[in-house]
Amino acid sequence: MKPYAVSPIYVPAWIKKAVEELRPRPRLPVSRWAEANRVLPPGSPIPGPWQNQVTPYLTEIMDAFSDGDAEKIIFVKPTQVGGTAALENMLGSLICQEPAPVMVVYPTDTLVERTVESKLEPMIKSIPALAEKYLEHESTSQRLKFRGMTVYLSGANSPASLSSTPTRYLFLDEVDKYPGASKKEADPVNLAIERTKTYTTNRKIFMTSTPTVKSGRIWREKEAADCERHYFVPCPHCGKLIELVMAQLKWPKKEECPDNRDRAARAVYICQECAGVIMDRDKGPMLQAGRWQTVRGRSKGARSVAYWISTLYSPFTRFSEIAMEKMLTKGDPERAQNFANSWGAEPWEQAAVKTTADLVLARRTDVPEFVLPEWTQLLTGGVDVQEGSFYWAIRAWGAGMTSQNVAHGQTLTFTEISRIMNLPYAKENGERMLVNLALVDSGDQTDTVYELCYQNSDWALACKGVQPMRGNSFQISTINKTGSRASGMQLVLVDGAKYKDMIAARMKRDNGPGAWMVHKDCDREYAEQVTAEEKTVTLSADGKPAAKWMLKSSHAANHYLDAEVYAAAAADILNVRSLGLEAPREDTEPPAAPPKQEEPPEEAWIRKNEDWI
Repeated sequence: MKPYAVSPIYVPAWIKKAVEELRPRPRLPVSRWAEANRVLPPGSPIPGPWQNQVTPYLTEIMDAFSDGDAEKIIFVKPTQVGGTAALENMLGSLICQEPAPVMVVYPTDTLVERTVESKLEPMIKSIPALAEKYLEHESTSQRLKFRGMTVYLSGANSPASLSSTPTRYLFLDEVDKYPGASKKEADPVNLAIERTKTYTTNRKIFMTSTPTVKSGRIWREKEAADCERHYFVPCPHCGKLIELVMAQLKWPKKEECPDNRDRAARAVYICQECAGVIMDRDKGPMLQAGRWQTVRGRSKGARSVAYWISTLYSPFTRFSEIAMEKMLTKGDPERAQNFANSWGAEPWEQAAVKTTADLVLARRTDVPEFVLPEWTQLLTGGVDVQEGSFYWAIRAWGAGMTSQNVAHGQTLTFTEISRIMNLPYAKENGERMLVNLALVDSGDQTDTVYELCYQNSDWALACKGVQPMRGNSFQISTINKTGSRASGMQLVLVDGAKYKDMIAARMKRDNGPGAWMVHKDCDREYAEQVTAEEKTVTLSADGKPAAKWMLKSSHAANHYLDAEVYAAAAADILNVRSLGLEAPREDTEPPAAPPKQEEPPEEAWIRKNEDWI
């Protein structure tokens, strides 16, 4: 008996196509999607089909956006390393493979329009998978429409466009060029991130920028990331994995080769492990064999990952170009800043007003603790009040603003502060002196400080640190505290920044007249605290650079520095700058011309070093 024959079922072509469309497709990582789809236009460093092997360091960064646990990817970069192209690849991959609301934020609306016209639309139209979904006639420069999703584009200078419409994927490009927060709105980055709150379980945020200063957004994000990764490459000579650093780029000295172009042409990289000479031709194979390594934090389970790289890794930039640019920075602060930011991917820091603990310890004299130098004419104190303890310092003053720390310490009670400030301090010849005036910080435990000053009004005044004042270093105000016995007493407003300038300037002088010194037994803890801050360039609320004293590290203690600031302000109140000035002579004939007024030494020092700002 013949088996029953089943006739094949006819399936129309349109059904086959529909089933094929509905069938789940494997989602490619961004890097593989780019190789399969992206074509770089003429004018690109390497036009034609995208090749991951050209910029292999971008592969993990792009794939971190499509895979892994991290919801925030931070890329701190110089120019000419392909960072913008990586962002475009991520965006294209999302449109093609995982449609969802997307927002891209650029520094300004003008840049949005230029980017859409010159980069995004050409990319979309050159990739069939994107062009097929692109609804060009329904799109604008602020909103690109696709089947199943919309890409919103905004300038960081338009707060209104950053505060509506939920967004799952967020791209923040060149964040250090964003305007600062205004009085009415939060900063643009926070406003944009607010839009992703609906998707807190599956959102992705990509933030990239060339850094500007340490307080800039991209550097702060890098420092706050759970994990920081750097790219390491194998040395072609010893095979060890090394991180390319600017200090190892070498070229002949001026004496050996006078012409800068010739010097730059001979620039090479010297391996820090074996001293092997690495040439430009070695860079390609090294990059392809390189890999990202965690240098800080944890890799597993990190919710935010920061990647950092410098121009040394760029396949589009030769060692000679980097060397030449570095040479041109000499004597040109603006060019030096551009090199640090755009070539080194480092924040700009030229802290001319910078001190170290070793410098403080080098200012030790032969006079022991609690003993006054013979030149002492005035004795002042400063007290920094903390929640659980008090840091105090006593400083001797002489002619020409010569000064020395006589004693310092930490205590737990105001009673002990009173005892210390009321002690008689003696010179080696036996002459005794009391503290003439001490300023006590009233920013914490205010009522108790006011009471202390009331009970010790012969030597104590309450003080408060304030923002930089125009002209004056201090200002006398009045305590206006209802119910306080100190109400009506003087309150000293202290411009701490000006006194830190003065202390740093005089600290750099060799011991002697006009110097800022410490006693023979000075300890390193005090020295570390007095130098816990440095004056650096930061971004103000309006996005403009400004000089500001800041802690060198977030956990540094600066209590003794504050105490010394208050002691210096107390000395100023007592006219310390007039000590040692001779009375005018009664000449029979008046001088031909009035003598030129001498500039205060610390102001002269600061003026000579102002070019770092």
